[in-house]
Amino acid sequence: MHAEFWQARWARSEIGFHLSEVNPYLQRYWPDLALAQGSRVLVPLCGKSLDMLWLAGQGYRVCGVELAQKAVEDFFSEHQLEPVISEECGFRVYRCEALEIYCGDFFALTPQQVAECQGLYDRAALIALPPEMRARYVAHLAAILPPDCQGLLVTLDYEQTQMDGPPFAVADSEVQRLFASTWQLQELACGDVLGDNWKFLKRGLERLDERVYRLCKA
Repeated sequence: MHAEFWQARWARSEIGFHLSEVNPYLQRYWPDLALAQGSRVLVPLCGKSLDMLWLAGQGYRVCGVELAQKAVEDFFSEHQLEPVISEECGFRVYRCEALEIYCGDFFALTPQQVAECQGLYDRAALIALPPEMRARYVAHLAAILPPDCQGLLVTLDYEQTQMDGPPFAVADSEVQRLFASTWQLQELACGDVLGDNWKFLKRGLERLDERVYRLCKA
Protein backbone atom coordinates (compact mmCIF):
# COMPACT_ATOMS: atom_id res chain seq x y z
CA MET A 1 0.00 0.00 0.00
CA HIS A 2 1.61 3.22 -1.14
CA ALA A 3 1.21 6.60 0.56
CA GLU A 4 -1.30 7.78 -2.03
CA PHE A 5 -3.63 4.88 -1.22
CA TRP A 6 -3.93 5.79 2.47
CA GLN A 7 -4.09 9.52 1.84
CA ALA A 8 -7.02 8.91 -0.52
CA ARG A 9 -8.78 6.61 1.96
CA TRP A 10 -8.65 9.28 4.65
CA ALA A 11 -9.63 12.05 2.24
CA ARG A 12 -12.75 10.06 1.28
CA SER A 13 -13.39 9.03 4.91
CA GLU A 14 -13.15 5.37 3.90
CA ILE A 15 -11.96 4.36 7.33
CA GLY A 16 -13.91 1.23 8.20
CA PHE A 17 -10.82 0.06 10.08
CA HIS A 18 -11.30 2.83 12.65
CA LEU A 19 -13.01 1.59 15.82
CA SER A 20 -15.41 3.80 17.74
CA GLU A 21 -14.39 2.23 21.04
CA VAL A 22 -11.22 1.19 22.84
CA ASN A 23 -10.01 -2.23 21.78
CA PRO A 24 -11.06 -4.79 24.43
CA TYR A 25 -7.86 -6.81 23.95
CA LEU A 26 -5.84 -3.75 24.87
CA GLN A 27 -7.85 -3.27 28.05
CA ARG A 28 -7.67 -6.96 28.94
CA TYR A 29 -4.03 -7.75 28.25
CA TRP A 30 -2.03 -4.52 28.45
CA PRO A 31 -1.91 -4.48 32.27
CA ASP A 32 -0.21 -7.91 32.19
CA LEU A 33 2.85 -6.32 30.57
CA ALA A 34 3.47 -4.52 33.88
CA LEU A 35 5.13 -1.55 32.19
CA ALA A 36 5.85 1.26 34.61
CA GLN A 37 3.59 4.29 34.40
CA GLY A 38 5.32 6.99 32.44
CA SER A 39 6.76 4.49 29.97
CA ARG A 40 6.69 5.58 26.35
CA VAL A 41 4.60 3.44 23.97
CA LEU A 42 5.01 3.33 20.20
CA VAL A 43 1.76 3.01 18.21
CA PRO A 44 2.63 2.54 14.51
CA LEU A 45 0.11 3.52 11.81
CA CYS A 46 -2.06 4.86 14.60
CA GLY A 47 -4.74 6.69 12.58
CA LYS A 48 -7.00 8.44 15.08
CA SER A 49 -7.34 5.42 17.34
CA LEU A 50 -9.07 5.83 20.70
CA ASP A 51 -6.58 3.31 22.03
CA MET A 52 -4.04 6.14 22.29
CA LEU A 53 -6.31 8.05 24.65
CA TRP A 54 -6.77 4.93 26.75
CA LEU A 55 -3.02 4.37 27.03
CA ALA A 56 -2.46 7.99 27.97
CA GLY A 57 -5.24 7.70 30.55
CA GLN A 58 -3.40 4.75 32.11
CA GLY A 59 -0.38 6.95 32.69
CA TYR A 60 1.72 6.16 29.61
CA ARG A 61 3.39 8.51 27.16
CA VAL A 62 2.07 7.73 23.70
CA CYS A 63 4.14 8.05 20.54
CA GLY A 64 1.93 7.50 17.52
CA VAL A 65 3.12 7.45 13.92
CA GLU A 66 0.68 8.19 11.10
CA LEU A 67 1.10 9.00 7.42
CA ALA A 68 -2.18 10.84 6.84
CA GLN A 69 -2.22 14.38 8.19
CA LYS A 70 -6.03 14.38 8.14
CA ALA A 71 -6.08 11.45 10.57
CA VAL A 72 -3.79 13.28 12.97
CA GLU A 73 -5.72 16.54 12.78
CA ASP A 74 -9.02 14.70 13.23
CA PHE A 75 -7.68 12.94 16.32
CA PHE A 76 -6.84 16.15 18.13
CA SER A 77 -9.86 18.14 16.97
CA GLU A 78 -12.37 15.40 17.81
CA HIS A 79 -11.09 15.28 21.37
CA GLN A 80 -10.80 19.05 21.78
CA LEU A 81 -7.04 18.87 22.19
CA GLU A 82 -4.75 21.66 21.06
CA PRO A 83 -1.34 20.26 20.13
CA VAL A 84 1.92 22.10 19.77
CA ILE A 85 3.15 21.43 16.24
CA SER A 86 6.79 21.31 15.15
CA GLU A 87 8.82 20.10 12.18
CA GLU A 88 11.44 17.53 13.14
CA CYS A 89 13.62 15.41 10.85
CA GLY A 90 11.07 15.04 8.08
CA PHE A 91 8.05 14.66 10.39
CA ARG A 92 5.38 17.09 11.47
CA VAL A 93 5.08 16.34 15.19
CA TYR A 94 1.90 17.06 17.16
CA ARG A 95 2.27 17.11 20.96
CA CYS A 96 -0.29 17.57 23.71
CA GLU A 97 0.51 16.47 27.27
CA ALA A 98 1.21 12.70 27.19
CA LEU A 99 0.29 12.36 23.51
CA GLU A 100 2.53 12.92 20.52
CA ILE A 101 2.00 11.85 16.93
CA TYR A 102 4.69 11.86 14.27
CA CYS A 103 3.01 12.60 10.95
CA GLY A 104 5.06 11.10 8.16
CA ASP A 105 6.58 7.91 6.80
CA PHE A 106 6.94 5.21 9.45
CA PHE A 107 9.97 3.83 7.65
CA ALA A 108 11.77 7.16 8.13
CA LEU A 109 11.52 6.82 11.92
CA THR A 110 14.96 6.61 13.56
CA PRO A 111 16.18 4.77 16.68
CA GLN A 112 16.82 8.13 18.32
CA GLN A 113 13.17 9.13 17.93
CA VAL A 114 11.90 6.00 19.72
CA ALA A 115 14.84 5.35 22.03
CA GLU A 116 12.68 5.68 25.14
CA CYS A 117 9.85 3.44 23.91
CA GLN A 118 9.54 0.55 26.34
CA GLY A 119 6.16 -0.41 24.87
CA LEU A 120 4.70 -1.28 21.45
CA TYR A 121 1.05 -1.55 20.48
CA ASP A 122 0.07 -2.79 17.02
CA ARG A 123 -3.62 -3.36 16.38
CA ALA A 124 -3.87 -2.24 12.77
CA ALA A 125 -0.36 -1.78 11.38
CA LEU A 126 0.87 -5.24 10.38
CA ILE A 127 -2.50 -6.24 8.91
CA ALA A 128 -2.66 -2.99 6.91
CA LEU A 129 0.42 -3.95 4.89
CA PRO A 130 0.75 -6.31 1.91
CA PRO A 131 3.18 -9.25 2.27
CA GLU A 132 6.23 -7.56 0.78
CA MET A 133 5.87 -4.62 3.19
CA ARG A 134 5.19 -6.70 6.30
CA ALA A 135 8.70 -8.10 6.37
CA ARG A 136 10.13 -4.61 5.94
CA TYR A 137 7.88 -3.30 8.72
CA VAL A 138 8.96 -5.96 11.22
CA ALA A 139 12.61 -5.49 10.30
CA HIS A 140 12.29 -1.74 10.89
CA LEU A 141 10.69 -2.30 14.29
CA ALA A 142 13.60 -4.54 15.23
CA ALA A 143 16.10 -1.94 14.04
CA ILE A 144 14.69 1.06 15.88
CA LEU A 145 13.21 -0.25 19.15
CA PRO A 146 15.43 -0.82 22.20
CA PRO A 147 16.02 -4.23 23.80
CA ASP A 148 13.41 -5.47 26.30
CA CYS A 149 10.64 -3.49 24.60
CA GLN A 150 7.31 -5.21 25.29
CA GLY A 151 4.01 -4.97 23.53
CA LEU A 152 0.82 -6.37 22.10
CA LEU A 153 0.14 -7.40 18.51
CA VAL A 154 -3.38 -8.02 17.17
CA THR A 155 -3.80 -9.83 13.85
CA LEU A 156 -6.57 -11.11 11.59
CA ASP A 157 -6.51 -14.33 9.60
CA TYR A 158 -8.95 -15.46 6.93
CA GLU A 159 -8.93 -17.03 3.47
CA GLN A 160 -7.20 -14.29 1.47
CA THR A 161 -8.78 -15.43 -1.80
CA GLN A 162 -12.21 -14.55 -0.42
CA MET A 163 -11.42 -10.87 0.10
CA ASP A 164 -8.83 -8.33 -0.95
CA GLY A 165 -7.02 -6.49 1.81
CA PRO A 166 -6.51 -4.32 3.67
CA PRO A 167 -6.93 -5.56 6.30
CA PHE A 168 -4.81 -8.44 5.08
CA ALA A 169 -4.83 -11.99 6.38
CA VAL A 170 -1.74 -12.71 8.47
CA ALA A 171 -1.50 -16.34 9.57
CA ASP A 172 0.13 -17.45 12.81
CA SER A 173 2.86 -19.15 10.79
CA GLU A 174 3.76 -15.81 9.18
CA VAL A 175 3.80 -14.01 12.53
CA GLN A 176 6.17 -16.66 13.87
CA ARG A 177 8.41 -16.38 10.83
CA LEU A 178 8.55 -12.59 10.89
CA PHE A 179 9.04 -12.03 14.61
CA ALA A 180 10.69 -15.12 16.06
CA SER A 181 14.30 -14.14 15.31
CA THR A 182 14.09 -10.88 17.28
CA TRP A 183 11.07 -11.17 19.57
CA GLN A 184 9.76 -13.64 22.10
CA LEU A 185 6.16 -14.41 21.18
CA GLN A 186 3.30 -15.63 23.34
CA GLU A 187 -0.19 -16.14 21.93
CA LEU A 188 -2.70 -14.76 24.42
CA ALA A 189 -5.99 -15.23 22.60
CA CYS A 190 -7.44 -16.62 19.38
CA GLY A 191 -11.04 -16.81 18.23
CA ASP A 192 -13.34 -16.62 15.22
CA VAL A 193 -14.93 -13.15 15.36
CA LEU A 194 -16.76 -13.27 12.04
CA GLY A 195 -20.15 -13.23 13.74
CA ASP A 196 -19.32 -9.86 15.29
CA ASN A 197 -18.18 -8.28 12.03
CA TRP A 198 -21.06 -8.01 9.58
CA LYS A 199 -18.95 -6.03 7.10
CA PHE A 200 -16.71 -9.05 6.56
CA LEU A 201 -19.69 -11.39 6.37
CA LYS A 202 -21.09 -9.25 3.55
CA ARG A 203 -17.78 -9.49 1.72
CA GLY A 204 -18.03 -13.28 1.65
CA LEU A 205 -15.68 -14.44 4.38
CA GLU A 206 -16.36 -17.82 5.94
CA ARG A 207 -14.12 -17.30 8.98
CA LEU A 208 -12.24 -14.44 10.60
CA ASP A 209 -9.72 -15.44 13.25
CA GLU A 210 -8.39 -12.72 15.52
CA ARG A 211 -5.21 -13.37 17.48
CA VAL A 212 -3.45 -11.45 20.21
CA TYR A 213 0.25 -11.86 20.90
CA ARG A 214 2.49 -10.65 23.66
CA LEU A 215 5.86 -9.48 22.34
CA CYS A 216 9.18 -9.01 24.10
CA LYS A 217 12.21 -7.85 22.14
CA ALA A 218 15.40 -9.77 22.81
